[in-house]
Amino acid sequence: MLRCGTSVGANYRAACRGKSRNDFVAKLGIVEEECDEAIYWMELLVEAGIMPESRLADLMREANEILAITVSSQKTARANK
Repeated sequence: MLRCGTSVGANYRAACRGKSRNDFVAKLGIVEEECDEAIYWMELLVEAGIMPESRLADLMREANEILAITVSSQKTARANK
């Protein structure tokens, strides 16, 4: 959880420093994957009863928002080639 969660920010930072639009889009793809993985781990924590959903609800909502923004940014970047 810690690795994929912190990877989102690190890979977004790398995407912002992309060498080309294609590089930017590719690195945003990594951001998307890592964010989705973080959501997956949070869902598992809740389903396994390790963490109550109420404690993760805000974090999961924010992660889903970040995921949606990332996907939208990828679509925009591809369309503006």
